[in-house]
Amino acid sequence: MTDRALFDQVSEIIRGSTPPALGHPHVQTRHNGVKAWFGDPAPHREHYEAQIIPADLAPGARTHAVEIGFHAEHRNEPDNDAALTRLLTTEPQWRAELGDDPVTGVFLGRRTWRRISETWPDLDLDGPDIPFEIGVRLVDYIRTLEPRRRGV
Repeated sequence: MTDRALFDQVSEIIRGSTPPALGHPHVQTRHNGVKAWFGDPAPHREHYEAQIIPADLAPGARTHAVEIGFHAEHRNEPDNDAALTRLLTTEPQWRAELGDDPVTGVFLGRRTWRRISETWPDLDLDGPDIPFEIGVRLVDYIRTLEPRRRGV
């Protein structure tokens, strides 16, 4: 399976599994990942993403990793800090749903962005269940964090 085909399948899982109460997810598929957001059709600076990253960005990875979670990628670092801080105020609640795997803080590879995400080191991208596993986990983040991001 090519990486694009993998993330095309993940995109379909996002579209089909996102809770309707959150609204229509906008989904952008790339060769190395997929991004989902709500609201304005233009890509949003606060979004959910699953992407292949180099091993040097993921602790314990030898060849690559898949990162899954929430990103705040505003141009101004204080805006990213504010987005993360809003979500950290409800951390006990979302941790109860997402578990201990999500890491909060500085984005992997760009110090001014912020994240709540996890990495899966050296994942076999050709496994038949991998699109489902990645897609379901990304929807877990969407279902858990998006209402809190919106403050509802």
